[in-house]
Amino acid sequence: MKTLAKWSLGDYHDMIKAGILRDRRVELLAGEICEMSPETPIHYNTTKRGTKYLEELLASKADVRFNGPITLSDSEPEPDIAIVRLPESAYNDRHPAPQDIFWIVEVAQSSLKKDLELKSAIYAAAGIQEYWILNLSARQIIVLRNPRDGQYATEQKLEGGIIIPLAFPDILISVERLLG
Repeated sequence: MKTLAKWSLGDYHDMIKAGILRDRRVELLAGEICEMSPETPIHYNTTKRGTKYLEELLASKADVRFNGPITLSDSEPEPDIAIVRLPESAYNDRHPAPQDIFWIVEVAQSSLKKDLELKSAIYAAAGIQEYWILNLSARQIIVLRNPRDGQYATEQKLEGGIIIPLAFPDILISVERLLG
């Protein structure tokens, strides 16, 4: 039987400081250092356009972060988009933690399985109330809400229409616009 070493957040940060992970696209997921999928042009552009769109809608309500780390108990993923509490200066000395996060958005093409299974479990276990996956292959958004016992209790798949985020019931977000 093979036993893998699990890394703590402290270990991971020490490796970053020591330069061990330099020039490597990795993230810490459930104590394991995982390679990140290479970004295709459509993945990058969808994420960038989605970030700009959400910034317009949430101006002065939330900080919309693009490809930045968040810190959870045994993970430091780098979601494509994280919508977090203001002020932005709160993150000068630390990354957003679960209590700072309104919701997370991942853009999936080749990473759908990891986003639906591993990242979903990590985000739900951290108590992040809402998690959206922009499934580029199916042209739909998977909306996961209400974390319970390490998984999301509700799942909705949208190919069009409007999403109203739990944290901002007065904001209407176009599915078509997010999908590009």
